[in-house]
Amino acid sequence: MKLFVFHTPELTPTDRVPDCAIAVDVLRATSTMATALASGAEAVQVFSDLNQLLEVSSHWPIDKRIRAGERGGSKVEGFDFGNSPLGCTAEVVGGRRLFISTTNGTRALTCVQRASTVLAAALINRKATVDYLLEHRPETIWIVGSGWEGAFALEDTVCAGAIAHSLMTQLNLSLDEFAGNDEVIGAVSLYQTWKDRLYDLLCHASHGKRLLRLECYDDLKYCACLDILDVIPIQQEPGVLVKHESLIRIAS
Repeated sequence: MKLFVFHTPELTPTDRVPDCAIAVDVLRATSTMATALASGAEAVQVFSDLNQLLEVSSHWPIDKRIRAGERGGSKVEGFDFGNSPLGCTAEVVGGRRLFISTTNGTRALTCVQRASTVLAAALINRKATVDYLLEHRPETIWIVGSGWEGAFALEDTVCAGAIAHSLMTQLNLSLDEFAGNDEVIGAVSLYQTWKDRLYDLLCHASHGKRLLRLECYDDLKYCACLDILDVIPIQQEPGVLVKHESLIRIAS
């Protein structure tokens, strides 16, 4: 098993695909997707383009869809929903499809959707993601961070490090055996430094500061939690993710 980390969609290779690709946008798209599916959403369908989202979702009954649009951390005017995982309650999303387009996270999913297996991960479902990888043992794994408008993001990198560290430890592999690129070593080092202060790290991150200015305090606290969901969004068809539950239930 070899793991590669790519900090942004722009840095992700386009001439090949891995056995398993994992898109990460801790603040907040993949956190929102996992929470929506855990709360009973029928599926999550992702779009890079807002107009395409509106066109495709228009073919769904109004009571069976939720249109989520976020740009710059704020809800897009005219959409039902922004990008807050805390808004994904069972009452809101249960039995409905979440059509979502965000500034960064949906672009990461789009860039890896040709992989054989595509997952969406965040800190909140780190253990479930690791359990899936241990069960299925893909030979090559890419973790693709969403970043922020093409730039490196601390929160996505620490999540990549959290996944890598857990995998490496349980497989009893050294970094030299496991790391496919230098970014893996950097991500693991970041996680080892901040693993007991993840909320503090997210507050230091540029997008974390942006969300604090928007008074999204509870979102930030929630997204900094580790291993609280046993649900993994897994791609069923290009751009459509459904719920895969870990075989090892997380104790409540």
